[in-house]
Amino acid sequence: MATEAEIQEENRKVRRLQIVVQLVMNLLAQSDLPVEEAAELVAQTRQFAVNLFPDKEQTYDLIYQPRFQRLLREKYRMI
Repeated sequence: MATEAEIQEENRKVRRLQIVVQLVMNLLAQSDLPVEEAAELVAQTRQFAVNLFPDKEQTYDLIYQPRFQRLLREKYRMI
């Protein structure tokens, strides 16, 4: 059973990741970054998530990756 401190730490990490993802989504949507830089920013965001939650790449790929793909597809007319 997780302690209250462990639960609070997990919640803090989740909130931190949510904030970073939202900031990156907003930056991508509102800026004129070249597609290569946008893709690099998405890759760096994924690495940030993996550093916060080791061994949870699959969860990131299920939750956040589709959001980024949809945004990049819409913004850069990617197929």
